[in-house]
Amino acid sequence: MPNDRPMTLGDLKESGTKVLSVRDELRANLIEKLRIGEELFPGIIGYEDTVIPQLQNAILSGQDIILLGERGQAKSRIIRGLTSLLDEWTPFLADSEIPENPYAPITPYGIDLVKQHGDATPIIWVHRDERYGEKLATPDITIADLIGEVDPIKVAEGRYLSDAMTIHYGLVPHTNRGIFAINELPDLAERIQVGLLNAMEERDIQIRGHKVRLPLDVLIVGTANPEDYTNRGRIITPLKDRYGSQIRTHYPDNIEHEIAIMEQESHDFELDGLTVSIPDYMKEVIAEITRLARRSPDVSQRSGVSVRASVADYETMLANAIRRAIRNGEADVVPRISDLPFVIPALQGKIELETVEEDKDQEIIQRLIHGAVVTVFNRVCADATIEPVIEAFAEGVAVETGEAKPADEYLELASQVNGLNIVVNEVVGEDMRPAIQASAIEFVLEGLHLNKRLNKDKMGGIGQALYRG
Repeated sequence: MPNDRPMTLGDLKESGTKVLSVRDELRANLIEKLRIGEELFPGIIGYEDTVIPQLQNAILSGQDIILLGERGQAKSRIIRGLTSLLDEWTPFLADSEIPENPYAPITPYGIDLVKQHGDATPIIWVHRDERYGEKLATPDITIADLIGEVDPIKVAEGRYLSDAMTIHYGLVPHTNRGIFAINELPDLAERIQVGLLNAMEERDIQIRGHKVRLPLDVLIVGTANPEDYTNRGRIITPLKDRYGSQIRTHYPDNIEHEIAIMEQESHDFELDGLTVSIPDYMKEVIAEITRLARRSPDVSQRSGVSVRASVADYETMLANAIRRAIRNGEADVVPRISDLPFVIPALQGKIELETVEEDKDQEIIQRLIHGAVVTVFNRVCADATIEPVIEAFAEGVAVETGEAKPADEYLELASQVNGLNIVVNEVVGEDMRPAIQASAIEFVLEGLHLNKRLNKDKMGGIGQALYRG
């Protein structure tokens, strides 16, 4: 914070500093960003033509906002990104229990402070990142948590219960002059929703018999699952009516967006002496697994399949490739098809299945993996010259692959199969690194098997297989 900021109310007045309401502040800063073409909500991928324009309209119109969507659709990240539209530094009354506009205090303490000190009233400056509050709605949340409660310590100090100074304010008042988010809004008990309704609209709050008129300046943003946010669900109609903009989020519209998010959110590994290369087709396979899960009748679509599933699968696949490289003393880390069985535990924790039968979950996930591989293979190798490879296997050639197999052994394997090197080069180009070649060989063989052009026998270990005609 610059050192020349006004530090008293008098200095603030002399400086001509204006303090806008939160909605006006958001609107003014949004307009400025739109004029100069600055990117809004960096890191939010795939919403440029859908969610973000609707969000801009809601801010320009000063409406309360609720984001409707299944889990893993960046709802919380979008809400947190709203703070970028607040002023970087904002003046508040010093020592007040809740953030207050120095020009218009709202609590008895703040009003008395200004009356007592006048222009000498001390001012503090708060960064926009501190003007955000968030709460996950759970059934045990109380009015005291969100709005406030009588503070027994203040009563014990000698104040009367009838004194409004005995009130200890909750999360919403403590986010005055800022943005407060309630995640999974319908999970709030109805009586708590009523209290929130008053805070948003009437601003007529009752705390243990205290009727406190508290004109809060706070933007309350909510998130909810679309199935819960209905008149027949767990949301009271008056509260639903208060949200002017109900913006529907969604999963990535295409595989390119899914991959971009996957790469952006995945953990960066520190790997001394190792070089990581992830072929595009392996990224596509991971993304396609998630996309197939979102359409599968075996997967609960009510819960949704988060992009976090893609991220977890991507990280797990890469982790197994790293483990193999370390074991085999290789410098190049390149994921293969034989690494995919190891993503099953990661995906099991990210999806909810419709079936309740034991041991069915791995079978369902395995089908998703197979479906993803064959989809990507048919897209990548649509024009590949595969007939010589099929003929070679028909003549009795058989090759063994496995997730632990050193990459160098795949070069010898490819030389045994007429035409395989040609198909591999069509997939990866002129990259002759053994690890790259090994990955492409497995991809081609598995794609041919899933298209019923080759037979495959599972061997002893995870990811080990024998391909034959």
